[in-house]
Amino acid sequence: MRAKYTRLFVDEHGGSRFEDLATELKPGFSPPGMATTSFSATFLPTDGSFWIGAPRDWNDDTPHTAPRRMILVTRQGEYEVTTSNGMVRRFPIGSVVVVEDTSGAGHSFKIIGTEDVMIFGVGLPPA
Repeated sequence: MRAKYTRLFVDEHGGSRFEDLATELKPGFSPPGMATTSFSATFLPTDGSFWIGAPRDWNDDTPHTAPRRMILVTRQGEYEVTTSNGMVRRFPIGSVVVVEDTSGAGHSFKIIGTEDVMIFGVGLPPA
């Protein structure tokens, strides 16, 4: 069983890029009283959690870097991110993105759905 996610990072030339990754989950976790085994995997060390909200009419497609390393989980709405080389990815509800482009050329963010965007964020320690 695999958990898939997207990584947004800075390449060796200072440009932002996407990378599709997956974490392999291993059997062995059984909740008390349950006969069925579920799967789990350690992911990344974390440093706090937070919410990010943006109204559906918010639009600032100016390239910028991330304020910190973080994991973003889309809970409502849909948005797209454009890397410095022009690659565009859409992130609907349920998307998981590990954001690590805290330097370099940055990325832009644009709301494309009809709903406000609500993101659950988990802080990551500096690299």
